[in-house]
Amino acid sequence: MKIILDAMGGDNAPEAPVLGAIDAAKSFGTQITLVGRGEDILEVMRRHGIENLPEGMEIANADDVVDMHDDPASVIHKRKNSSMVVGLRMLAEGQGDAFVSAGSTGALLTGATLIVKRVRGIRRAAMGPAFPNKAGGKTVICDCGANAECSPEFLLQFGLVGSLFAKKGLGVENPRVGLLNIGTEDSKGTALQKEAYTLLKKAGEQGMINFTGNVEARDVPLGAVDVVVCDGFSGNVLLKSIEGTAMYMGSLMKRMFKKNLLSKLGYLLCSSGVKEMMGLLDYRTIGGTQFLGIRKPVIKAHGASDALAFKNAVKQAEAAAKADFSAELELQLARMKENMDD
Repeated sequence: MKIILDAMGGDNAPEAPVLGAIDAAKSFGTQITLVGRGEDILEVMRRHGIENLPEGMEIANADDVVDMHDDPASVIHKRKNSSMVVGLRMLAEGQGDAFVSAGSTGALLTGATLIVKRVRGIRRAAMGPAFPNKAGGKTVICDCGANAECSPEFLLQFGLVGSLFAKKGLGVENPRVGLLNIGTEDSKGTALQKEAYTLLKKAGEQGMINFTGNVEARDVPLGAVDVVVCDGFSGNVLLKSIEGTAMYMGSLMKRMFKKNLLSKLGYLLCSSGVKEMMGLLDYRTIGGTQFLGIRKPVIKAHGASDALAFKNAVKQAEAAAKADFSAELELQLARMKENMDD
C-alpha cells in the first residue's frame, strides 16, 4: 500500500505535510511518496533534525506549485510540473494507491476528473464527508460542495455512490439514504428535489438503495439517515452549519466551566469526555474528504491542515484504498441505468 502526498498543498506547506507524512510512516508503517520541491522538503527535515526519511518513504520532485488563485480548468495545462498534477499522474499510472492534497479544491477535483478519471457511468464526482451523529454512527453528506448545480440524475447517482461508500468504507450493512429537503412530505421542495425524489424512490423499490424519503437538516446530526443526498450548494451550507453549531456549543461549554470554582472543578472531572466529544468534529482527527466516483481514492485535506491532520489524512487514504469499491460501483451504475430506463 503506497500513498502519494502533495507536499506543497495547503496553508502550512511544506512543513505540515512533510512532518505529518513522516509521523504517519512511523506510526502506521505506510509507504508514502512525498511529491514537491525536493530541496524544500529536505530543508523542513533539516530544521527539525530529521536526517533520513523513514523506511518506505521517498521523494518525487515537482518544481511547480498550484496556487489557490489558479483557474482550476487550466491547472493541468499551465501547471504540468506542479506537485498536485504530478501526484495525480502518478496515481493514474499505478505508482500509488491513493492521493492526498490540501491544495485548491477546484483544481484537485478537476485534476482528479481529467487525469485519474471518473468511474465509468458517473456523471459527476462528489465530495462525501462522514460526520458523527447522535446515534453513534456517521452520516455521509453527498455532495458537500463539488457540484453547486445538479440535475435529478446527479442526485440519484449521489445516492448510490454515497450508499456504497457507507457500506464499504464505514461498515454500514444497509445504509439508509435520505434526500435533504425542507420537509419530509414527498411534495416538498423545488422541481429538483421533487424529480430526484421520484428517481430515488424508484431506485429504492428496485432494491438499488435503501431510500427512506426526505430528511430535514435538523435530523441529520441526530442520525436519521446514514447518507444525505443533496446538491453541493445545500450540502456545503448544511456542513458549515453543523461545524458552526459545534464550535458555538463548544464555546458555551467553555464559558460555563469557567463560571466559578465549582464549575472549574466539574470540568476537571469530565474534561476527558469533553475533549473526546470535541475531537469527533475536529477536521484534524477526520483527516479529509474523499472524492466519490473517482477511479482511485483522492483525498482532499483541509487547507489549514497541520501535521496531525495530514497524518490522519494518510490513514484515511489507506483505508479508502483498502475499501475500494470502484468496480462494484461501475456494475451498480450499469444495472441502475438499465432498470431506470425500463
